[in-house]
Amino acid sequence: MEKVVNFSQIDKIVQKLRSTKKTIVLAGGCFDILHFGHLKFLEQAKKQGDILIIALESDENVKRLKGQNRPINKEKPRAANLLKTGFVDYVVILPISKTDASYLNLVKAVSPDIIAVTAGDPKLSQKQEQAKTIGSQVKVVIDRLLGFSTSQFLNNI
Repeated sequence: MEKVVNFSQIDKIVQKLRSTKKTIVLAGGCFDILHFGHLKFLEQAKKQGDILIIALESDENVKRLKGQNRPINKEKPRAANLLKTGFVDYVVILPISKTDASYLNLVKAVSPDIIAVTAGDPKLSQKQEQAKTIGSQVKVVIDRLLGFSTSQFLNNI
């Protein structure tokens, strides 16, 4: 079974997982240059359930969110790196979007038991609303680790 999927494929995968009564955790991000902070977040997110699905920002979304010189790594290598950590079970590459609607659609499609976030997540209130819509919960799984930021790292070189 393919581990890197697009938005339209995740439905069937989730249906199979639901039939096994597994706890599904959803987390998202750019994960441009994978670093220690990402790894600790993924490790803690995985501990919340049986299956960890990552909503990975597309290259176009990363460019819009982080700037014209980003991403450093394209979406396919970023997805492969996430899977290589051993914490991630599936990666969904998000469609190009400028609204929160596509995120809500993904949350509805995956219907996770838990949405894992980092303390201080700038989208926390939106994620809480999305979780409420499907009867899920948002869980802060880790504090933000100071000194571990791809953007800060790139600014220092």
